[in-house]
Amino acid sequence: MTNSILYLVPLLGVVGLIVMAIKSAWVSKQDAGDENMQRLAGYIAKGAMAFLKAEWKVLSYFVVIAGILLAWSGTFKGSAEHPIHSSWVIAISFVIGAVLSALAGYIGMNIATKANVRTTQAARTSLAQALKVSFNGGTVMGLGVAGLAVIGLGSLFIVFLQMFHVTSVNSDEMKTAIEVLAGFSLGAESIALFARVGGGIYTKAADVGADLVGKVEAGIPEDDVRNPATIADNVGDNVGDVAGMGADLFGSYVATILATMVLGQEINAQDNYNGLSPILLPMVIAGLGLVFSIIGTWFVRIKNETDSVQKALNLGNWSSIALTGIASYFVVQNLLPEKMSWFDAVRGEDFTRDGVFAAIIVGLIVGTLMSIITEYYTAMGKRPVMSIIRQSGTGHATNIIGGLSVGMESTVLPILVLAGGIMGSYYFAGLYGVSIAAAGMMATTAMQLAIDAFGPIADNAGGIAEMSQLPEEVRGRTDNLDAVGNTTAATGKGFAIASAALTSLALFAAFVGISGITAIDIYKAPVLAGLFVGGMIPFIFSSLAIAAVGRAAMDMVNEVRRQFREIPGIMEYKAQPEYEKCVEISTKASIREMLAPGAIALISPIIVGFLFGPEVLGGMLAGVTVSGVLMGIFQSNAGGAWDNAKKSFEKGVMINGEMFYKKSEPHKASVTGDTVGDPFKDTSGPSMNILIKLMSIVSLVIAPFIAGKTFGERPNHGQGAACVEMQHCEKEMMGKCDMSKCATMTKEQCAAMCDSMGCDSTEKAACMGMYDADGKFIGKGHEGCSNEPVCKEDNDKTCSKGDACCKNKKVEAPEKKACCKDNK
Repeated sequence: MTNSILYLVPLLGVVGLIVMAIKSAWVSKQDAGDENMQRLAGYIAKGAMAFLKAEWKVLSYFVVIAGILLAWSGTFKGSAEHPIHSSWVIAISFVIGAVLSALAGYIGMNIATKANVRTTQAARTSLAQALKVSFNGGTVMGLGVAGLAVIGLGSLFIVFLQMFHVTSVNSDEMKTAIEVLAGFSLGAESIALFARVGGGIYTKAADVGADLVGKVEAGIPEDDVRNPATIADNVGDNVGDVAGMGADLFGSYVATILATMVLGQEINAQDNYNGLSPILLPMVIAGLGLVFSIIGTWFVRIKNETDSVQKALNLGNWSSIALTGIASYFVVQNLLPEKMSWFDAVRGEDFTRDGVFAAIIVGLIVGTLMSIITEYYTAMGKRPVMSIIRQSGTGHATNIIGGLSVGMESTVLPILVLAGGIMGSYYFAGLYGVSIAAAGMMATTAMQLAIDAFGPIADNAGGIAEMSQLPEEVRGRTDNLDAVGNTTAATGKGFAIASAALTSLALFAAFVGISGITAIDIYKAPVLAGLFVGGMIPFIFSSLAIAAVGRAAMDMVNEVRRQFREIPGIMEYKAQPEYEKCVEISTKASIREMLAPGAIALISPIIVGFLFGPEVLGGMLAGVTVSGVLMGIFQSNAGGAWDNAKKSFEKGVMINGEMFYKKSEPHKASVTGDTVGDPFKDTSGPSMNILIKLMSIVSLVIAPFIAGKTFGERPNHGQGAACVEMQHCEKEMMGKCDMSKCATMTKEQCAAMCDSMGCDSTEKAACMGMYDADGKFIGKGHEGCSNEPVCKEDNDKTCSKGDACCKNKKVEAPEKKACCKDNK
């Protein structure tokens, strides 16, 4: 039975890829338009591929170096007190994760550069056909990302179970298998960060340059063929919003499932699957979510020109969510036992399979509410966007003030929803409930990504229509799709941030267990310092990303101005701009500038962990998670609202009883707001969710190496250090971790007592060192230690001399036996 469930997971991934191939073939067969349209689309495809090749070249060096370091770290085994469950195979897992993440981005970009021109041609016939082509293009990307993730995780887990000869859930072999599997997630998230940041810098440098010189200075339309930066702008839509988003959600998808699997191995489940059901559940739900996402795509269709594209997309999204929720009930009932408990009682109380199902529903509700709230704050015609439009009537400054205000206000409801989701899912199934809630939310990633990728395809289609000077009704249809695409892009980013918050909490819980700490005590100055440093990281990360866009945009502006000045006949359509020069500027800038933000996410947990220990690192993770979630929501929603405020002027808006259109003064103010919001919503904002997850995964990978370390001390892997730990536990823990009591307890009971009495992580680790690998109390756990076991006297004090305990007739028999067993 276990084998059949295991093999079902990658099989469902294969189904997703088969459907992806069918839809890709359908899109490729559609009419690509006239020769001029195909030529322009060719420029975009060529520029996008040039960027990917340049990016992959740089990232290949990173992957090789990081793989070597991971292979080397996998050879360490630690000590008896702090064993390291890893293997050099983690390097292979890391490389596979990185390659599949890059491949996911490539699949999305490849189909997007085909679907864009075909959407333009379809828009010459009807809005319904244009939606069908663009959404099918997005569906290819969604199914490719989810299919690769499910196949990769499911297949590697099967391989690692066999490779490490796993016989039970709570075994060292299982810990090794899960630790090695974490390398897959690390590789995926690493590539996702660089792809997201690099793509975001690329697209916004081109977009800002094209807007400032083209629309504001030259007074030509956004995607006018005369603008030298327009091809780079359209390329940017693909490398940032398609390839970057594909790698982003691939990493999010994998990290969410992995976090649940890590916690699942700590659960005692008497089931029909050798105790594997809590580990299998997130993978099975992900596979079924992929199937229901395919079904959901069938509902995305319209018939008339006046039908709402947004409603069609919402119907597909909500139907896939509802089907996943219904199926989850039957999966949980058949997979999980009625009641489960933690192997380590410190983790929490027992919980039931009904509680697990309730937690999944909580996750689905949170994801749905986040989409609805984000749509409200970024959609055209809603109060937030209208408020920015009204403030555009009094100038550029008030437009900026309005956008910032909307972005800040938009954090309130999402945070309350997240807080309620965390509390609700924890109430139903503890830490596992929080994690499985995130897995439930991410189950329909294929559908979410299809909706998200549809946006940049529609945006490109509008650009090609403008550059090809097609009839006004064609641009009207593509603008309709593009406006909806701006909202779906914002909701996708809100969805990603919500999942990142829940996933990071689950990864944090896994990190706490592996690193040996039980709590993050902010009364300790180093931990509080770590909390503040963590809160600062999203700000410096955003600063670097936005500054990079600014520098690249300045280069782009200067190049566009140069071409307008030095190439005669551009404005009269008599000369063709040098598009490749602008593409080159964005490519070089994005590759150069993506390194510093990426280094912060990868290196800062390693430095803090090894210098200050796991508890300080835990404080930093808490700070970066809270700050990163707030920054991500604020920036993404502010940018999305600014963008749709600008687009509202294309159909005309009323401000104080007067109608205003494009090229009016309020429109120019909205262009300025959109220019500020571009790096917010497409560079730094969407990178926040990768930042917090990547730092959590890096911390999880290094957790075994820093276990037991406290600030100012070397890692306690040697016998002398272990002896000092045990002496400290005995001398300093009077009335807390009493060895005479632990002698009569199981290892789990002793751990619970330590927690209830307020032991810190070092003290608890020392007490746990008094047990052997089988959980049996052995007292002297280390060769060469001079300290002896202690026992409890009737005056509630402890003694450190075994002889004194033995001679004391008032000592109770169990304590005396434990204390004197080595002094007969």
